[in-house]
Amino acid sequence: MSEYKFIEVDDPETGIRRITLNRPEKRNALSNALRTELFDALRKADLDPSIGAVILRGKGKCFSAGYDLGQSPNEPLPRHISPGEGTWPRHLVDGWFEMWDMATPVIAQVHGYCLAGGSELATACDLVYVAEDAQIGYPPVRAMSTPDCAYHPWLMGMRRAMEMMLTGDSISGIEAAEFGFANRAFPAERLEEEVMKVARRVAQIPHDLQALNKRVVHRAMEIMGARAAIRSATEIQALCFHQRSSREYLGKLRENVTKALDERDTKFGDYRTSERKKK
Repeated sequence: MSEYKFIEVDDPETGIRRITLNRPEKRNALSNALRTELFDALRKADLDPSIGAVILRGKGKCFSAGYDLGQSPNEPLPRHISPGEGTWPRHLVDGWFEMWDMATPVIAQVHGYCLAGGSELATACDLVYVAEDAQIGYPPVRAMSTPDCAYHPWLMGMRRAMEMMLTGDSISGIEAAEFGFANRAFPAERLEEEVMKVARRVAQIPHDLQALNKRVVHRAMEIMGARAAIRSATEIQALCFHQRSSREYLGKLRENVTKALDERDTKFGDYRTSERKKK
């Protein structure tokens, strides 16, 4: 098994590969370096004929709080992308669709925060199981931009997607399963056990057939326009960064990330600002 800095990889049982995001001190923020390692590990699992299912989870208190807003702007992207307007969302969407197109099923095991980029990572997985008290949302719509990967209407329908887009509020794990973001929600203490049960069943299907089982579902989504719509939304997101509100917010982020996030969410009383109230 390869050694990585920002992820951990193990095989908990025969036929099952598990990838753990390993930046708990940063709430498993998805830096370019972490995503580079993640895709390396995913590709290796997809090429391994002995692996029938991949579990993706986060170490520590949460799955992932989103992209790393404090990383160096010089840190290279995980993949080549043509330059120009919208480079950031286009390269992200390319990555999430690469996960869609892999032959091996990928299962998200979500607990705690699953925000912004973290929610996009979960969406790219084939199956999503969440802790009942997980918090899933896209708070950047409050101050910066529309989503990089606008999956919301495809999974949850227009009304629920619109509510999340117009408020930036999170939903619980129970709501995520009810709304269509996740397959099922479980008490946090049972989540790992239940995910392993599903992974065992998935891993028993022959690899060549499982690749086609994934494809039949994705092709149906693509015929309905999911891939084209999500790619077109990257252009809308690129427009966001030219808006006055977004430019002002990005300036605050460059000065102090934590202060900018707190200022964004304090008036809503949620995310990290709610944690401080509890203390």
